[in-house]
Amino acid sequence: MRSNTGRPDPLDALDALAVDVPAPGGGRLWAERSGSGSPVILLHGAGMDARLWDAVVPELARHHDVVRYDARGLGRSSLPGRPFDDVEDLLAVLDHFGLDRAALVGLSMGGETALDFTLAHPGRVGALALVGASVSGHDWPQDPQSSAYATARRERDAAALAALELSIWAPLGRTASGGALIETMVADNAERRIAGEAFFAHFPDRDAESRLGEIAVPTLVVHGDRDHPEIAAIAERLVADLPDAHGVTVPEADHYLPLRTPERLVELLLAHLA
Repeated sequence: MRSNTGRPDPLDALDALAVDVPAPGGGRLWAERSGSGSPVILLHGAGMDARLWDAVVPELARHHDVVRYDARGLGRSSLPGRPFDDVEDLLAVLDHFGLDRAALVGLSMGGETALDFTLAHPGRVGALALVGASVSGHDWPQDPQSSAYATARRERDAAALAALELSIWAPLGRTASGGALIETMVADNAERRIAGEAFFAHFPDRDAESRLGEIAVPTLVVHGDRDHPEIAAIAERLVADLPDAHGVTVPEADHYLPLRTPERLVELLLAHLA
């Protein structure tokens, strides 16, 4: 039984409550809340959805009040019909659950959103955990992979986009831990990703990379040793420029680290968030 506040009762701390959060400007964001303790928000990457955290939530929710949600246009959230901002969506999730302050755990695009949100709303963030994170303002190298991604988007070729996602970002393949779910999640979101990204609001002056020194909260920076080389370069920059950061490289993990090595990630998160 849950109380009418929407928070888990102690005896039902691991029960999950799924809700639709009204999205700024219209639409809805699918969200799930479980556990009890200090609040933690989980943010997935582009082309994924909240299933990225399936192997992490059960143990994390034994110690924390955990919220995960599908970003706009992905998973079970509605497709946008007008330009939207992931930072404002995250603010809407926090406000919907009545969370004045939370730790943010973000992977890839989710890490970028977490950094941008922290700069925009510093009083709402108690800690950061950046997993294989990107960062706004970073100058990504132009290479054949980037060109292939651009072509797939331009031609609205969902199958090509999904294949690129798996070959570039999930090189450990289907037989490694979480492989089947990764393939399913990428396939499920490929068409929605193309449709939704057309409405993603661009902010040319949003440049977290040049403002990392302004972020004072304790930050854990994690990446897998089999992730894209540019992710390792970004992780090195984050550790060097964030005032209170430490980095960890996880063996035998690619960009989908929460599904490849969930036990190790939970161990790192619990130590960081304690």
